[in-house]
Amino acid sequence: MWYVYIIHCGDGNLYTGSTTDVVRRVKEHSNKKGGSYTHIRTPIKLLYKEEQPDKIVAQKREAQIKRWTRAKKLALIRRDKSALRNLSISHD
Repeated sequence: MWYVYIIHCGDGNLYTGSTTDVVRRVKEHSNKKGGSYTHIRTPIKLLYKEEQPDKIVAQKREAQIKRWTRAKKLALIRRDKSALRNLSISHD
């Protein structure tokens, strides 16, 4: 099983990624071993995750979410379907 996740970085930014092990990956980000973007943006807090059936689907979903506005990502995190619909009218 693959997962897409969103973490809150120490500087307030949201980072989206994909992995087979969310707990391990968040620990890597927190220990500055998770890539250059999060390396300088600790502490890290997991805000959202969703299951995906395989790597290809997870990477496509990750890319989709990365294109979204911050407002739309926050609506996803809140699981606010109404806000997601409204934000999707002009963004996706």
